[in-house]
Amino acid sequence: MLSSNPVLPLDNKLLSALPRAQMGLLAPHMTTEKLAQGVVLLEDGEEFDHVYFPLSGMLSLLVVMGDGKAIEVATVGREGVVGAMAGLGLYKSSARVVVQLPMAAAKIAAPRFRKAVENSKAIREVCLRYNEVLLLQARVTAACNILHPAESRLCRWLLQSADRAESNTVPLTQEFLSEMLGVRRTSVSDVASHIQKTGAITYTRGVIKIVDRGALERLSCECYRKLRDD
Repeated sequence: MLSSNPVLPLDNKLLSALPRAQMGLLAPHMTTEKLAQGVVLLEDGEEFDHVYFPLSGMLSLLVVMGDGKAIEVATVGREGVVGAMAGLGLYKSSARVVVQLPMAAAKIAAPRFRKAVENSKAIREVCLRYNEVLLLQARVTAACNILHPAESRLCRWLLQSADRAESNTVPLTQEFLSEMLGVRRTSVSDVASHIQKTGAITYTRGVIKIVDRGALERLSCECYRKLRDD
């Protein structure tokens, strides 16, 4: 649902860091949109029509295989942007972009964004820097998916999601979690139940609540701290 309300750049950390004059190249052409959990913004191979700056919630970037199976390689919250490289030319997505947590986003048409990039070194640097962040996420997540057990990966993912949601309560279904982690739905249930027994979380009806964050961090693999600190 579109909103005609003015964009609030402070809600997105990249936009809030831009000098006022540079933000002035973007804000007049931006709209805000509320997006429900599960909405697919873009499929793998599709061209970005818009660039999205999350103001809340979280987007997931998933690599999709030929058989239709998918696994998450990166997440984007209000610290980032999706589609920024469209500012450097016609850009097709290399991942499926899904709304993982209900969110609001500021968006701008890709041609308008490209024009702003042409006239602003600061905005161009934002594109390049955040693309490096996503590449790092993808590398760490790929290694994590191969080397670490499902339990520690789920703990890492819950911590990341809570950080993005800025809440200890995260609405996540078994179906979503199985796709994010690349495991069967029954495995998600078993793993979540085991973590729940430690007292770190409660898990009922598709809602996970972090009860003991310290315990969850201890159960998580090192990748959470690496991604957070970098």
